[in-house]
Amino acid sequence: MTEFWLISAPGEKTCQQTWDKLMMATTRTNNLSTNTKFNIPDLKVGTLDVLVGLSDELAKLSSFVESVVKKVAQYMADVLEDSRDKVQENLLANGVDLITYITRFQWDMAKYPIKQSLKNISEIISKQVTQIDNDLKARASAYNNLKGNLQNLERKNAGSLLTRSLADIVKKEDFVLDSEYLITLLVVVPKTNYADWQKTYETLAEMVVPRSTNLLFEDQDSGLFSVTLFRKAIDDFKHKARENKFTVRDFQYNEEEMKADKEEMTRLSTDKKKQFVPVPDFTWTLPCQPA
Repeated sequence: MTEFWLISAPGEKTCQQTWDKLMMATTRTNNLSTNTKFNIPDLKVGTLDVLVGLSDELAKLSSFVESVVKKVAQYMADVLEDSRDKVQENLLANGVDLITYITRFQWDMAKYPIKQSLKNISEIISKQVTQIDNDLKARASAYNNLKGNLQNLERKNAGSLLTRSLADIVKKEDFVLDSEYLITLLVVVPKTNYADWQKTYETLAEMVVPRSTNLLFEDQDSGLFSVTLFRKAIDDFKHKARENKFTVRDFQYNEEEMKADKEEMTRLSTDKKKQFVPVPDFTWTLPCQPA
């Protein structure tokens, strides 16, 4: 990691003489550092009393700006998630990488006119950073809400067959639909009980359609079977199935609802990706621009 120090050197007769002396001491004879000029214009400092009175406010402002910058970096890391190795390349200031931004520092005269007092300039910076902080909180809140909603949907589509959504597993042709008398149920059967299911499902209740079961899906522990029976036998079938360690899932095939769930998943995933906002949108507040 590159480390930067801001050094205020004792002044010689000219700035260039001070620079030459610093270079001689740190670079030309012993190669201790790589030095660049950090150009600060002549600001309206005012009286010593004014400067002393402003010092506490500037210290607080400095801490506040630093905290917001760290929040921006953390937000970037959160949004990039599995691509956190790309955080550094996306942490830009005014469109350039941070090292270039620092080593080619120039005061932004348009945003921070040096004819204004230090107090006015500090108030401009404070106002802009506060706006960034508020914007960032709103973006982070929106991102966390999207992430939470998406995770809830993803959890519904994962896990055990006893609890997960079945919408992405079953198809229309797996069901007897729009029948006044018949209904198709979905039953979760432990893999160790497959043979028992095949032997007994037709006798768990009266009016079960013979040879109507099909294995639709299986995970590590269980399989999802369909079975068709008369509607009047539903309660008896569920009771007997439970006694035999077969679990009937409460599920009604509704193509429109299933389509809506899939569309919601796609929408949330797309909106979550849109929450990635390049850091330059936030770093414009600092009182400088690359030379």
